[in-house]
Amino acid sequence: MSFSEADIAAIWLTLRLATTVTLVLMVIGTPIAWWLARTRSWWKGPVGAVVALPLVLPPTVLGFYLLVAMGPNGPIGQVTQSLGLGTLPFTFWGLVVGSVFYSMPFVVQPIQNAIEALGERPLEVAATLRAGPWDRFFTVVLPLAKPGFLTAAILGFAHTVGEFGVVLMIGGNIPGETRVVSVQIYDHVEALEYAQAHALSGAMVIFSFVVLLVVYGYQRMQAPLGMKYRV
Repeated sequence: MSFSEADIAAIWLTLRLATTVTLVLMVIGTPIAWWLARTRSWWKGPVGAVVALPLVLPPTVLGFYLLVAMGPNGPIGQVTQSLGLGTLPFTFWGLVVGSVFYSMPFVVQPIQNAIEALGERPLEVAATLRAGPWDRFFTVVLPLAKPGFLTAAILGFAHTVGEFGVVLMIGGNIPGETRVVSVQIYDHVEALEYAQAHALSGAMVIFSFVVLLVVYGYQRMQAPLGMKYRV
């Protein structure tokens, strides 16, 4: 069965959301992963627990608190209103904020594991050659930990595509604005449109299988180098 116009709109919105969230997470998740991999501070445990919290926290709980925080009386909402941006709930950028929080561990943990797997030796050698911190990161860490960064990007993208609870709590169900694929499937089921739900759900199953196949295959290719990452 072919997809309807509403289905195609939801697919494109989902891809746009996942791409935006992945880019944001790679930018803000990399320094967090670097700090977690390198620090010996007592704060490593609490910060790591906060980053990993979405793995065990029900999505609706996270979505509820983000909705309150980004609402007109919440701290984030007051800041965005003072900047003339209005409030974020029930907008595309509200979905981006919620998805960044919810997909954070799927990006931070693979990068952290990759950096930890490098050990101290490569960085010490680069330091003896008078390489600065930024130079060491871009010429030593980034090339050697590339598998971890690629895994993080793939998992972050895929996890954002499959979100439901958080996006429904924060974004609602606005066509063309916040109605992503998971919400569109929910709408089809509610309307007893099982054929359309099967089509979209089948596409999601295939997409998820291909993503995991790529990740596991890539990890096996890196296994001889001693680089394995938890999924």
